[in-house]
Amino acid sequence: MRLNTDHLLRCIRTLESSLAMLNDAAPDSIDYEVFRNAVVKGFELVLEIAGTLLRKSLKAYGGSPKAVDELFYKDVLRHAGKHGLISPEEIERWFAYRDNRNNTAHDYGEGFALLTLALMPAFLNDARRVESMLREKFGDDQA
Repeated sequence: MRLNTDHLLRCIRTLESSLAMLNDAAPDSIDYEVFRNAVVKGFELVLEIAGTLLRKSLKAYGGSPKAVDELFYKDVLRHAGKHGLISPEEIERWFAYRDNRNNTAHDYGEGFALLTLALMPAFLNDARRVESMLREKFGDDQA
């Protein structure tokens, strides 16, 4: 099985750029709000793409592809941990990222954005690690 992680990597880089631009913007400016919104949406996109790729990677471990397709997001993470794709500590962090994303879908205030921004350093590290692991195990450059 092969997975292409190029889109995930591009989205991670876009999120990093949006975060850098946010950090350079004046907190009271429209630019700050635009970049903050871009970070939140970028976070949601990276989270979904990483989950989709993890789901696809689980199909390499046998079982019913249909059953894998029907797994809930957190179950995908549990199965990824079971197969050694992510550690138990990473699973817990990804659960927190998912919970945050679910909260952002219901709360569009400044508070949720601040919570999401607080997650960014760990999230970016974890997203890069998942992308790298998927590329190494399932990428086009595998032997």
